[in-house]
Amino acid sequence: MTTRQHTALPKAQILIEALPWLTRHHGKTIVIKFGGNAMVDDELKAAFAQDVVFLRHAGLKPVVVHGGGPQINAQLDRHGLVSEFKAGLRVTTPEAMDVVRMVLAGQVQRELVGLLNRHGPFAVGLTGEDAHTMTATKHRPRIDGELVDIGRVGEITRIDTGAVEALLSDGRIPVVSSIARSADDGHVYNVNADTAAAALAAALKAETLMVLTDVEGLYEDWPNSDDVISRLTATQLEKLLPELASGMVPKMEGCLHAVRGGVTTARVIDGRVQHSILLEIFTDEGIGTMVVPDDPATTHAPQNTQAPQKGTA
Repeated sequence: MTTRQHTALPKAQILIEALPWLTRHHGKTIVIKFGGNAMVDDELKAAFAQDVVFLRHAGLKPVVVHGGGPQINAQLDRHGLVSEFKAGLRVTTPEAMDVVRMVLAGQVQRELVGLLNRHGPFAVGLTGEDAHTMTATKHRPRIDGELVDIGRVGEITRIDTGAVEALLSDGRIPVVSSIARSADDGHVYNVNADTAAAALAAALKAETLMVLTDVEGLYEDWPNSDDVISRLTATQLEKLLPELASGMVPKMEGCLHAVRGGVTTARVIDGRVQHSILLEIFTDEGIGTMVVPDDPATTHAPQNTQAPQKGTA
């Protein structure tokens, strides 16, 4: 007698492949920076929400940090305010800050919380202001050797994880908007979402920081080649930073800060790919670029399994 071929068998094989990664990540905190096209495409937004809720049901503790670049640009246009960037950061006047605050906390966060809560009472929105989760000071980037004033742009000086950890302990999914109040002047500052996610990941001692982008990862020799660097150490990344395009600098600086702050891996992945988060965490192949600490002993394949370590992010 021959065994009948069941059409559902490939599904079982997929689940078995995910087992070692489920074992490794169970109970661990995963900080995800939500941005790029994934924020404006309805199908990608829905897939992102499914991924995050799946992580929660799989025993992980996801935390979402979001910006809102496309939505902020649109709202600034409606108000007749110019969108300008320097050193990869939005120049934020007091008038623009009012728009940023309104869009992040009142529009983007509410939509994302709603998408997640279609699957159950999981998501809770908060901003960096709430419970002093993020405290900032005025940030002046250095451009051509000089410090430049770009308005209400903040540099995080302190993270209080109490509110986020309380939500995680209660089985919730924190959704954090990247704005913070200054202890120096009392102003509310616009904080780059990549930077905010990295700082929060380090403070939480997260297992992984995942940054969704509109590219496949960090390119090896852009624009001459579209080959993606699958894995690099903190020191290797630090050497590459001066050569990167301005838009990638906050993302990769965030990855560097995270792994040097105790996060096991930081990954830049293509948010244009549906379910890219699940592909990254629960498959052997992975996608994008993974940054690891300089000590190779801090990153390893799941224990007690024969699964190979990922060669890509």
